[in-house]
Amino acid sequence: MSIAKRIADWLETHWVTPAYSGWLLGGLSLFFFISATNTLAGWLYVISGISFALLSIAAILPERMLRRIQLQRCPIAPVTVGDQLTVELVVANKTKQPKLLIQIQDQLPFVLAPPVSAAIEMIAPHSSYHWVYQQTVERRGIYRWHTVNLRTAAPLGLFWCRRSQTAAAIAVVYPTVLPLTQCPLVDAIGRDASLQFTRDRHAQNASEGLTRSLRPYRWGDPIRFVHWRTSARYGELRVRELETFISGQELIICLDSAMSWQPELDPSHSIEPFEQAVVAAASLYFYATRHNFSVRLWTAGTGLVQGSQAVLETLAAVQAGEDVRAEQLPDAPLLWLTQNPVGLTTLPSGSRWLLWTMAQLEPTVASSPGLLIQPDAPLQLQLQRTVEKQLQAE
Repeated sequence: MSIAKRIADWLETHWVTPAYSGWLLGGLSLFFFISATNTLAGWLYVISGISFALLSIAAILPERMLRRIQLQRCPIAPVTVGDQLTVELVVANKTKQPKLLIQIQDQLPFVLAPPVSAAIEMIAPHSSYHWVYQQTVERRGIYRWHTVNLRTAAPLGLFWCRRSQTAAAIAVVYPTVLPLTQCPLVDAIGRDASLQFTRDRHAQNASEGLTRSLRPYRWGDPIRFVHWRTSARYGELRVRELETFISGQELIICLDSAMSWQPELDPSHSIEPFEQAVVAAASLYFYATRHNFSVRLWTAGTGLVQGSQAVLETLAAVQAGEDVRAEQLPDAPLLWLTQNPVGLTTLPSGSRWLLWTMAQLEPTVASSPGLLIQPDAPLQLQLQRTVEKQLQAE
């Protein structure tokens, strides 16, 4: 930015800066004044005096036009990547005079979109103007901004005046959730869990040592699980809740967000490997939820989270190479999403993995089956294909 531009910008935000017509009228006024001093013609003094008076009034009125204007931002509903973000601002005129010809500009984050502007013709006294606009978002994240600029040259158009106000905004953009019709990788974990569940049920029928807690009886509970001694004490039926009933279909999707993921070498690929991993994590989570898994998400920054909204917000905010604030990985079957093949040898029994790998980086040892994800191939088709890649441990 040049020095002249910075000076003009400072004047516009702290006082006023002349418009083109203002510079033109100022030059003519100065010309008439110099001519009047040389010729001592009274009519030239009159013209120059009126022009200077008009310039003085025009320099005062724009700043007054922007006084006592209040901004209020409505909450922004979360959207998914590719959808349109709806932003609404309420511009209120708290004075007895109308506010005319105001330009409003919302300073969006540069990674989200360029600033958005609109022109307001008039705001009646003690009334409001609702400004609603939509912005398409192409990248997930949690975006925050707070600056809104109000700019006017009214009523004469000779000087520009700009003032900034604070209107905090938070926009949450969720990652894309692919509509998976099948996912053999998750289904395989479910089959393993079902076998374990069946074995635990047989063990439970022969033992009473697996009780986790007691709860009130609900319609449909088997009578053999009623704890009669506790029921007699409380005067109502109490049922033993077993540990195996809640752990049989458990799945933990782990995103390796602690490491710094390497970008794809081919610039023609618009989606980076880490962004693909985030999309895969969201898609696998909702696929597992639809198939009645007790599914949770783990990231290095947040640890274990559960619930659709919590998971989507976590995936919207997660970044590669983030600080590790979570506890160590749980000792349970995992679905590990990573770009580093080193950790594949230490996954718990029954785990699966998704590995984003470059051509020169191939895993050599893995103790569990998984999928190699190619960044140049459609992710949805890769997640739905049969698990064929299994690297046997040496």
